[in-house]
Amino acid sequence: MYLKEKDIPRTMETNSIVFFNDRKYPELTRKPIIAAWQIINPENIGNMIRLADNLGANQVFILGENFQMRMSSIKKTAGLSFSNVELTFIAPEDFFNLLNREYAIVAVETSEISTNIFTTELPQNIVFLLGNERNGLPDEILQRCTLQVHIPMTGKCKSMNVSHALSVGLFEWQRQMLFR
Repeated sequence: MYLKEKDIPRTMETNSIVFFNDRKYPELTRKPIIAAWQIINPENIGNMIRLADNLGANQVFILGENFQMRMSSIKKTAGLSFSNVELTFIAPEDFFNLLNREYAIVAVETSEISTNIFTTELPQNIVFLLGNERNGLPDEILQRCTLQVHIPMTGKCKSMNVSHALSVGLFEWQRQMLFR
């Protein structure tokens, strides 16, 4: 049996700006910082920028060397968020030297010492650090992190797109900061 368009139940059609402006969610007093190690796919960077903007974060750092990115792909994926978030390509050592010491670096990575992100108390001043799409984070970078967390995956697939992992991390952090 095929449904005709007129027979498909509709969800609430809304303008998300109006919808969220009408809600009185508390504002985050602190803003997360987002960093990722040698991201290959420019669309992933665009998605990270958009996610940063969803939570009011204003900094995304891409760590590595010799970047050859198509900025047009990043801008297209980020949409209007591209002008709201500062994107910085930076050498790892420069990034670690730049960070305010009040911030805890939290690696979103599966490792022997990682803890379940949903049962781990995340710090208020947080830098989310994610690995590259193929190899994750190298040991020398993981050693510089305050904390390592993983996202439990109970299905057959045990990997997640880097921007999806960031989404889980950011919104879990927001839940802990605002809705406990």
